[in-house]
Amino acid sequence: MHRRLLLAAPLLLALAGPGLAQEVRAGDLAITEAWSRAAGQGGTGAGYLTIGNRGGAADRLLSASSPAARSVELHNHIREGDVMRMRQVPAVEIPAGGSVTLRPGGLHLMLIGLTGPLRQGETVPVALTFERAGTVQVNLAIQAAGARGPAHGH
Repeated sequence: MHRRLLLAAPLLLALAGPGLAQEVRAGDLAITEAWSRAAGQGGTGAGYLTIGNRGGAADRLLSASSPAARSVELHNHIREGDVMRMRQVPAVEIPAGGSVTLRPGGLHLMLIGLTGPLRQGETVPVALTFERAGTVQVNLAIQAAGARGPAHGH
């Protein structure tokens, strides 16, 4: 009985949908609240998530990739005078015992050249590559085009 339940668990989680809070572990890192907004094919999308570091050593997010985009870059919004501009950053520092949240208006993943539309209710796989923790796969839960944060199934 227990064996069947264990085998069915991944299927049950998949059926629960993108509103379910997903935590992905990679060594001392825990990635949560991974989401994106709906966007059209050929355009640009953005990925948001929180990376917590439960370890005693800092780590760095070095790069990301996804089959849903031609390329994925690490970006930040920077104020230049009265204008907010997006700039590519070489890495995102994850402090020991701390966390970093990639969110609208701040650090984020830029999905460039979408190979298909990002549709609300679906998920998009992204591979995150860290200096210490290695590469980890996460799924961005696609929210409405104007969403301000991850859906929590409310």
